[in-house]
Amino acid sequence: MSKNMNSEKRNLVKDKSYKFALQIIGLYRKMLQQNEYHLSKQLLKSGTSIGANVAEATAAQSRKDFIAKMAISSKEARETFYWLKLLRDSKLFEEIDFDSALRDCEELIRILTSIVKTAQGAS
Repeated sequence: MSKNMNSEKRNLVKDKSYKFALQIIGLYRKMLQQNEYHLSKQLLKSGTSIGANVAEATAAQSRKDFIAKMAISSKEARETFYWLKLLRDSKLFEEIDFDSALRDCEELIRILTSIVKTAQGAS
């Protein structure tokens, strides 16, 4: 019986970071519609990088590699939080609601920080 990716055990942080990346892509598209290209690109890069690094961490070659990838995800989440807060507070896009993404980003930061601390303590 071949292993199907859909049958893999659910991974909370992997799922949340993937859904968050989709949310960021949606915000990016809304900003592009208003001809904003620089800040939107920064948000897109950091916001989608979170999940990409989590995915890499799930295939880590060692505990050290796992911690490093998760730590990068945590840093990318903090950068994304910065861009989201800046975009919200700048009022450049008053019709775009950044609050939901900010809450989701804060949750990812908490989860990733906990994962890194736990993994470091176990090594």
